[in-house]
Amino acid sequence: MIRFVRNSFRLLGMARILARHDALFPLDLVPGGKILAFFARLTAPFSRRSDMRPGRRLASALEELGPAFIKLGQTLATRSDLIGDDVAADLSSLQDRLPPFSGKIARRIITEQLDEPFEVLFENFDDEPVAAASIAQVHFATTTDGREVAVKVLRPDTRLRFARDLDLFYWVAEIVELTQPRLRRLKPVETIKTLEDSVHLEMDLRFEAAAASEFRDNFESDPTYYIPQIDWERTAEHVMTMERVKGVRIDNVEALESMGVDRSALLAKAAGAFFQQVFRDGFFHADMHPGNLFVDETGRVSVVDFGIMGRVDKQTRLYLAEMLLGFLTRDYHRVAEVHFEAGYVPRNQSLENFQQACRSIGEPILGKELADISVGRLLGQLFQVTEQFGMETQPQLLMLQKTMIVAEGLSRILSPNENMWELSRPLIEEWMRENLGPEAKVKEVTLQAGLMLRRLPRVIEAAEQASAVFTDQGLRLHPDTVAAMRGKPANSQGRSTGFLRHTFLLWVAIAVLAVAVVLS
Repeated sequence: MIRFVRNSFRLLGMARILARHDALFPLDLVPGGKILAFFARLTAPFSRRSDMRPGRRLASALEELGPAFIKLGQTLATRSDLIGDDVAADLSSLQDRLPPFSGKIARRIITEQLDEPFEVLFENFDDEPVAAASIAQVHFATTTDGREVAVKVLRPDTRLRFARDLDLFYWVAEIVELTQPRLRRLKPVETIKTLEDSVHLEMDLRFEAAAASEFRDNFESDPTYYIPQIDWERTAEHVMTMERVKGVRIDNVEALESMGVDRSALLAKAAGAFFQQVFRDGFFHADMHPGNLFVDETGRVSVVDFGIMGRVDKQTRLYLAEMLLGFLTRDYHRVAEVHFEAGYVPRNQSLENFQQACRSIGEPILGKELADISVGRLLGQLFQVTEQFGMETQPQLLMLQKTMIVAEGLSRILSPNENMWELSRPLIEEWMRENLGPEAKVKEVTLQAGLMLRRLPRVIEAAEQASAVFTDQGLRLHPDTVAAMRGKPANSQGRSTGFLRHTFLLWVAIAVLAVAVVLS
């Protein structure tokens, strides 16, 4: 009851801010939302109506509501199936910026976290941060051994503020799932859980440091794509120190021109790196906006900010590759088959009808000029047709789709007449040959055979143990079973001698199940 009252008042306060920005339309998804919107307009009559698109008005309202709502907006930017393409595109530009906290507080947090006198850790420390976001802010510094570093410091009391807002989000999502059956397939509670997991990872900067370290290992052999090194001695739960990178933002076209950087080559490099992250490694940077990518005079790309990362398992990568290849070759039958094989679309749906739906999505997009083809937009529209075919939301693909859209937007800034997917086509074809071609299938069969051979001793051992139990203790059967095996009625119930056959089949089934468990 207390939670209901508390969150009801908070929801009304949120609605009043949405009303001031003329952005009440998300309340249509909430039971009683129209009534709540009515009262919000009464209590906030001076709405900031403008000619801005609905998505931009919503983005402004979320920025006023605070850090957790900004994160929620960034999560919703991946849910075009829920809020539509236009609103999702506007929310993807949400800027996670907040006024900085003082350098004095930052120094105190660093000292407490690293348990060392500040002067032992850093020779110089800029009290004015270079970036301040909802969870942390970044300061430039110089270590006592002369290295230039960037120090990320968690905001004080950030956990408490996020916990309060996340409780509100869960409460609303639970009500939606309970009262709106048609929206359950969109998994609103799971969407908030994804947001919560992401925020919790961001709040422990050791996890971000680990992600940066793994990312660096993946690109260690590529001198053109650089990930700064983590200073583990100056890293803790609320502090992360990493090597400082220099260069200009990747979207600063004038600066790139003045440095003589070939933008077409830069785009090919960035596109190739993105493809390798997703398909080669299954571990990708999911916050790849221009502010996190820097280019130096040699054309080397440096990446920062590893708080939001995405993973795609091997099987999903294979399905995704086949699906994209099917779209690009206009093989819509194969696209539909892949969705059924992956279990994304229930088996009780019509393959032919889903194939037709895939064609209706692919033809308008793939019929454009090469430079205008957007794979991210294609995936977004594919997710929008899911309601008709009962396809459940795939969170890992939603994050990837959002990242694709950001990457495609960046590619158009660097070289408007080129398509990043065409530039990375040789990598795509090579990966497809290695993972989907005949040689890959033979390799997979050989690997599975090897695994079965390694498990064979366990199967034999299990069989020997079962045999020993039967030998030492015997097999005790129910009297009815014994009577049935002798062909006699059991307890005058007139059971047929066919029971013997059924009993034998039952034991065979149990044996097969036992072997399957051992092999799994």
